[in-house]
Amino acid sequence: MITCAITGSRGVLGRKIMKNLPYKFYEFKKDIKNEKDVKKWVLKKNFDIVIHLAALVPIKSVNKNFDKAYKTNVSGTLNLINLILKKKIKPKWFFFASSSHVYGLRSNFRKISEKDTPKPQNKYGETKLLAEKLLIKKTKNSSIKLCLGRIFSFTDKNQKPPYVIPSIIKKLKSSKKKINLNNLNNYRDFLNTRDIVKAIDVLNKKNKSGIYNIGSGHKFCLKDIAKLFSKKYKKNVFFNDSNKTSFLISDNKKLKNLNWKPAKFNNNINYFYKKIK
Repeated sequence: MITCAITGSRGVLGRKIMKNLPYKFYEFKKDIKNEKDVKKWVLKKNFDIVIHLAALVPIKSVNKNFDKAYKTNVSGTLNLINLILKKKIKPKWFFFASSSHVYGLRSNFRKISEKDTPKPQNKYGETKLLAEKLLIKKTKNSSIKLCLGRIFSFTDKNQKPPYVIPSIIKKLKSSKKKINLNNLNNYRDFLNTRDIVKAIDVLNKKNKSGIYNIGSGHKFCLKDIAKLFSKKYKKNVFFNDSNKTSFLISDNKKLKNLNWKPAKFNNNINYFYKKIK
């Protein structure tokens, strides 16, 4: 059985990974910013692979406390890889959960491939790109295969605000009969968590390194998603689209070439209804 050291195991994606993959997990349950905690955990046992998920993710949270975000997303990752490299028996494979935010938003619809130059437009994307660069530099001359999974938007019934879809649902569940929603004339690429788990498993089984986009490859309009749930909760919704339309959609051919297939759906309305109701 594969032994897997995992950080961020208490998050939505981490719980899904532990529930669905047949690995023996070795969880990190303390603070990734604390080097002593990381050292004690890393050196206690040997493990075949690493899945590093721990991060401060919501953009609003990162903007509000960038120092904490940097120490978590960048310094915490550096703590982890530095200590792993000191082990006599090193893991064979290291998966880093990066983000589509390293690419930045596009003003026109064009799928983004792994060859596109990263241009983060928010501080969260900046921290993920910095962490990627540190990992590439640190593992360059090591025996560890580094896989960077740039995960696009995802949704799950256990996801909570401030993520976009749970935030929309929270507003629609309020006692107000008329709901105002702002700046939803944007297109995003959504997966469900089960597809992300399958992607990580495929990348591990095929012992892949390098950068892989993990996304559905489909564009979903946030306004359309909000309209769907407004019908479900029988609310009158008014949209204020003062911002310019933006796109963040994956080109996932590289991952699909490994025989990974995201969930099938006929249209975005049914897809979200089935996954979130």
